[in-house]
Amino acid sequence: MWTLTGFADEVSHDFAEQLALMQKLGLTHIEMRSAWATKVLDLSPVQRKEAKQMLDDAGIALSAVGSDLGKIQITDPFPQHLDRAKHGMDVAHEFGTLNMRTFSFFMPEDSTDYSAHRTEVMDRLGQMVEVARDAGVLFLHENEKDIYGDTPERCVDLIQTLGDENLALTFDPANYVQCGVKPADEALPKVLEWTRYVHIKDARSSDSQVVPAGEGDGQVPEVLAALRDSGYDGFLSIEPHLGDFDAFGGLCGPDLWTDAHTALTGILRDLGIEYR
Repeated sequence: MWTLTGFADEVSHDFAEQLALMQKLGLTHIEMRSAWATKVLDLSPVQRKEAKQMLDDAGIALSAVGSDLGKIQITDPFPQHLDRAKHGMDVAHEFGTLNMRTFSFFMPEDSTDYSAHRTEVMDRLGQMVEVARDAGVLFLHENEKDIYGDTPERCVDLIQTLGDENLALTFDPANYVQCGVKPADEALPKVLEWTRYVHIKDARSSDSQVVPAGEGDGQVPEVLAALRDSGYDGFLSIEPHLGDFDAFGGLCGPDLWTDAHTALTGILRDLGIEYR
């Protein structure tokens, strides 16, 4: 049985409003990216304590820390970011999860050959993975557009090169669409072996616009069917992206968030997939 989770911060900047909708929809987990318009790794100790208490009171746990680790330019200074990764491990433990979203660094806008930055990417991400290993945390690399690991081939390259049990993959269909890759036909067969987490958002290939699951070219039903047949047993994290984009991912409000939830659960029912 798969577990539904999601980026509740797209409901509202107010953490109480985020949790209220999750309770209404029956979700028992969230992927925590921000609260009170503050990124999760930037929350103060007081804010983290309050958020953890609110989560406990609501009966909601974290499926993952939706961090921004690795979401800097490959040419940006790295020591401070590595310190941020170390802080992220403490945050994960404080919130009671061993899953941490990560990325593999944005490539320069004028870059036409990502391989020119491969050595630096592997060195930096490798140091971060070592931090995660020491903390017993699993890094879940997301295939974000314009980072090194934005194609299935480079995602596999990251996994095979770093070769660590503390690095796995998050599969995001919409991000693959935005990179000109067919998620079910071209991406999933290559990365399925290392996929441990799934984001649910869809997108149109014509204009890269994010739409509810099943309404774009993300092949979401096909992806979910293939995951079912493979024996996948993990989280499906709803990331609506149906509203106005902001520094935290975007706000769509409770109605559009509910639309995203309804679209996914409808597909799951059609496929005969049980979820909670």
